[in-house]
Amino acid sequence: MPLDPQAKAFLEQPQPAPPFPRDTASINEIRKLTSRLEGDPEPVAKVEDRVIPGPDDGVEIPVRIYWPGASTESDSQKAGLVFFHGGGWVLGNLDAYDHLCHALANAGDCVVVSVDYRLAPEHRFPAAAEDSYAATVWTARHADELGIDRGRIAVGGDSAGGNLAAVVSLMDRDRGTSHVAYQVLIYPITDANLETPSYIENGAGYFLTTERMAWFWELYLNDASEAANPYAAPLQAESLAGLPPAYVMTAEFDPLLCEGDAYADRLEVAGVSVERELYDGQIHGFVRRIDLYDRATVAINRIGQLIRRLGDQGND
Repeated sequence: MPLDPQAKAFLEQPQPAPPFPRDTASINEIRKLTSRLEGDPEPVAKVEDRVIPGPDDGVEIPVRIYWPGASTESDSQKAGLVFFHGGGWVLGNLDAYDHLCHALANAGDCVVVSVDYRLAPEHRFPAAAEDSYAATVWTARHADELGIDRGRIAVGGDSAGGNLAAVVSLMDRDRGTSHVAYQVLIYPITDANLETPSYIENGAGYFLTTERMAWFWELYLNDASEAANPYAAPLQAESLAGLPPAYVMTAEFDPLLCEGDAYADRLEVAGVSVERELYDGQIHGFVRRIDLYDRATVAINRIGQLIRRLGDQGND
């Protein structure tokens, strides 16, 4: 498929293409440039900021909780979505994904818990993964208070957030907590291999670049050997058996396309129920830019449909 016209228009605009600094002060400047989208998000019933306990003493995790604006369910408990933002584990925050979380809450008629996990390089691997897992456990333990059905808790995110959703699902299985009923992986990072065909074909000129992904990995990991750790790169897991059902979304002109497909393939081989969807003509990052891409709304509604379906007979 040709590049989507809206994606082409986005790429033709001057982009705040930052350098790839190693010092925290410069990285904080980049974070400010990408901290929030313009315009008002769609209304929901309630939004609440909280700070919850982290995985270690002295660590606290800010979260933002969204209750949907309208319900189609007869009972008071809703599905829950613990959401992890993208940004290569280095960028991104609650504000940058505020619009998307409003829309996901309404589309899925679910309570969204958006997690402001610790960022690299100040907090390298496994800080983001452990924060994300801790927030998922907290959500399950507080499900009644939040109006969430504990049997219908999904984890999800885009890019690095998709990575964290996959990792939390692995942790949930490995640690025997069994809180996660579904995983929503939106063009996820699943491996540190930057030489796949999609990196070769899409690694320059389509917003996310090979150079930027190398920068993200460098700042996230303590050393290169950690790229073999499945809690950093879930495609490296010895087995994916016993994981919850998954939705894996990919974009045609995304350098992460191959690793998303490879992860979906491995889930299927392991006997995990997988629904996969390729968005033809799209580039990395399109889903959160609701104001720019018509297909973003299509994708959000599709995710919402899957979350509403949680708990129904025949979820696969």
